[in-house]
Amino acid sequence: MNWSAVWTIYTAEMTRFFRTFVQSFISPVISTSLYFVVFGTAIGSRIQEVEGVSYAAFIVPGLIMLSVMTQAISNASFGIYFPKFTGTIYELLSAPINFFEIVLGYVGAAATKALFIGLVILATASFFIDLQIAHPFAMVAFLLLTCLSFALFGFIIGIWAGNFEQLQLIPLLVLTPLIFLGGAFYSITMLPDIWQKLSLFNPVVYLISGFRWSFYGAADVPIGLSLLAIAGFTGACLLIIGWIFKSGYRLKP
Repeated sequence: MNWSAVWTIYTAEMTRFFRTFVQSFISPVISTSLYFVVFGTAIGSRIQEVEGVSYAAFIVPGLIMLSVMTQAISNASFGIYFPKFTGTIYELLSAPINFFEIVLGYVGAAATKALFIGLVILATASFFIDLQIAHPFAMVAFLLLTCLSFALFGFIIGIWAGNFEQLQLIPLLVLTPLIFLGGAFYSITMLPDIWQKLSLFNPVVYLISGFRWSFYGAADVPIGLSLLAIAGFTGACLLIIGWIFKSGYRLKP
């Protein structure tokens, strides 16, 4: 394992992140505050509790998942796409490092950034409500797994994308609707039966449900299914990335 190469890629990506530290830090704080004002105040005044939890507290796990998923994908996809765009990726591919070390550097940095944003949102939420985390170790595990899996997914998008428009296509047209329809701001048990059944085909439901369980001990789907879903998603991403480097898909000139 060439740890020097991994560390070089990782630090280069983290340096790019800290160059825009103010935007990276202030943006999630403002967004979270606005969500609490709009959802927590406007909607929370009409919905007092969901599954025995105040509505303002209920939406916190969904807010964190919303930001973590989008940030992990955004950072990982741009991180690997930019070397493709500038042509420097060929220097990287010809260097004495293997694909695992390349992925570890880029995905590790993207997951770290997403984790940082998630913790910032968690800290911001604590100013609005009194947060109680029923299963702190499970919460950290779900957060880390989500950061890692969606950073891997973002890496795949960055390899696949042929231009900057395609880089934003899947996050905007696929991921965002899945998150909003995945119970981020409501429990799927509040939906009619037919919509509850349809929601179970949304993979994001299992991630948000499992993460919310770590806070309040309540979940829309069994916790075992949530763990199986995120493990399966992570495994699928790893297999696709392995195939990409083996076949040279979108990497060869």
